[in-house]
Amino acid sequence: MMISDVTARGCRNRPRKRVGRGIGSGNGKTAGRGHKGMGQHGSNFPSHLREGGQMPLFRRLPKRGFSNAGFRTEYQVVNVAALDAAFKDGDRVTPAALAAAGLIRSAVGPVKILGDGELTRRLIVEATRFSATAARKIEAAGGQIKATD
Repeated sequence: MMISDVTARGCRNRPRKRVGRGIGSGNGKTAGRGHKGMGQHGSNFPSHLREGGQMPLFRRLPKRGFSNAGFRTEYQVVNVAALDAAFKDGDRVTPAALAAAGLIRSAVGPVKILGDGELTRRLIVEATRFSATAARKIEAAGGQIKATD
């Protein structure tokens, strides 16, 4: 027997443990939960942040500074090469059209067009932001850019 056989297929179809089904099962009576205390019940389990009477770690550590992470804008990015592959000459590229083409996840969030790749088609592109390279390539191909908010 090889160790790879054991690890690859050993636990794949193991039946679930049937607890609380009598003393002969090996998991009867307390069903593996021990005696008394909060841990024997299905609900009301203590939080992992609780440390008994000890002062919790997040209260022991000093709080300093400010993080702007909760306020940053997450853009959905699309390169001009993807626009060239997904749209025809003269098309109007909007966030809804990008979502329909599968280039972004949602038409609701902000979209930024980046300048990686080449653009050979004349497109009218509407997006929240454009990189300087992307704007230059779209206009060089004869297209237009429209920044929306």
